[in-house]
Amino acid sequence: MKSWRTFCTRRVSRRLIWAALSVLLLLSAALSLCLGAVPISLGDTLAALLGRIQGPQAHIVLYSRLPRTCGCLLAGMALASSGAVIQGVLGNPMAAPNIIGVNAGAGLIVALSGVIAPAAVAVTPLAAFLGALAGVMLVLFIAERTGASKLTLILAGMAVSAIFSAGIDAVVTFVPDALLGYSDFRIGSLAGLTMARLAPAAGIILLAFVLVLSLAGEMDVLMLGRDVSQSLGLRVKPMRLLLLALAAALAGAAVSFCGLLGFVGLIVPHIMRRLVGAESRGLILGSALGGAVMLTGCDLLSRILFAPYELPVGIMLSFLGGPFFIFLLLRQRGGRIHD
Repeated sequence: MKSWRTFCTRRVSRRLIWAALSVLLLLSAALSLCLGAVPISLGDTLAALLGRIQGPQAHIVLYSRLPRTCGCLLAGMALASSGAVIQGVLGNPMAAPNIIGVNAGAGLIVALSGVIAPAAVAVTPLAAFLGALAGVMLVLFIAERTGASKLTLILAGMAVSAIFSAGIDAVVTFVPDALLGYSDFRIGSLAGLTMARLAPAAGIILLAFVLVLSLAGEMDVLMLGRDVSQSLGLRVKPMRLLLLALAAALAGAAVSFCGLLGFVGLIVPHIMRRLVGAESRGLILGSALGGAVMLTGCDLLSRILFAPYELPVGIMLSFLGGPFFIFLLLRQRGGRIHD
């Protein structure tokens, strides 16, 4: 009887968590559309979205805040779910797209594509995916050749990120127009985002997210360890590469329009693991919702705290993520990352 009550209590609490995440998602999106340097009422915002009013307020909602809000939701969803997959596949709680070279790899190829084909906006998410995949594969190769410990993975990721970031700097030094708004891209920002720029990346994010969810069962098996996974009939190496490729697609597509945002893929999966558990499907879904809420909320704060001035959202995330990363380090046996 006691176990049944515990099961029912946990089930109810999980439902409350999912309900709370859904409400927070809707609330953050609504506030993002309504608030800013020029506050607009919810009624006028809805009327603008439905095409019932014209004028400056409708223009602000449709061409400034709507693309930005959609970008926040998509980028937060993509980066957080990418972080959940990377942490699970690599078995490293401190792995994240910005830490192991995924974001920087995507940024470098985006910069190069801006030099080679500056008008080809539609191919930017694909270029970002290739760069992100190259980053994660390079870090994985270095870590496996040098022992594959958690410390090695983090250090290799930082080194690769530094190299790719230097590459971005070099490209922009020689071709300043390769990245429009270079400072915002390096820090991470969604200012000036348009639906035309967002649409190609949105397609990749949604497709990769559906594929990741469909492989949640295989990811659970993979997390049991190589020997157990192989004994259950799972082809470990191909599945590992496929999941990492999908994580790279999620992060790379987000980087293509929001820049090198950090820490969403680190913080959110940790929080969601405590709230919804470690089962892959629930964790990925929870991370997607939590990431969308977190990034939208941080972007909203960056717009209204110093209005009419605006702080890039990447700075806000760094203020949150830096201390959180230090906290994770300190939790690892007195500050040491162990195997």
